[in-house]
Amino acid sequence: MKGQGSVTVSVELKRSLQQAAELYHAQLGPAVPYLMGRGVTEETANTFQLGYVSDPQIGHEQYRGRLAIPFITPSGVIDIRFRALDSDEGAKYLTRPGASSHLYNVSAFQVDTDIICICEGEFDTMIATQCGVTAVGVSGANNWKDWYQRAFRDYRKVFVLTDGDSAGRELGNRIAKQIDVAVIAPMPDGMDVNEFVQAHGGQALRDRVGL
Repeated sequence: MKGQGSVTVSVELKRSLQQAAELYHAQLGPAVPYLMGRGVTEETANTFQLGYVSDPQIGHEQYRGRLAIPFITPSGVIDIRFRALDSDEGAKYLTRPGASSHLYNVSAFQVDTDIICICEGEFDTMIATQCGVTAVGVSGANNWKDWYQRAFRDYRKVFVLTDGDSAGRELGNRIAKQIDVAVIAPMPDGMDVNEFVQAHGGQALRDRVGL
């Protein structure tokens, strides 16, 4: 059965995360230039409810000045990752203490298609989706969980859009061993999906997966 790329979280936690996501989305303004620079449209930013932590929720003070990327499911927000906008802000991504791992953009499992893509990272997933490619994401090459493969059982083909580096190749090989219909479609050396689309355009990505 398609879907089920996340673990269950409590109703109370989902309510708190939903409130935080809405708060940060309303504060998105300062992050817009950064998003535009990466090719993310306003429509995509709204679709994925991207936010910016200007006035943090209590307990989120350490995320001030970061981009908020909520993990949205049909039942609500189940997690938020926080991305630095500048390289001198320390760790690129911060997650909540004790947070579980989830696939990103699980709403893609609701799309009526027998082809889906797996991207390496939230931004690559957003950009692929923006280009008309149905995609879910793994939060980094080292965050694939073996049980994720169950979500892809009913697909005719699963493209793995890995980064053009050794970590990406390892991720692609690992997924291909678990999903029989997986097709590894790596980006050129040194590039990820976001960079590839910025350099070659959305149709080039669609061509890469036969769309």
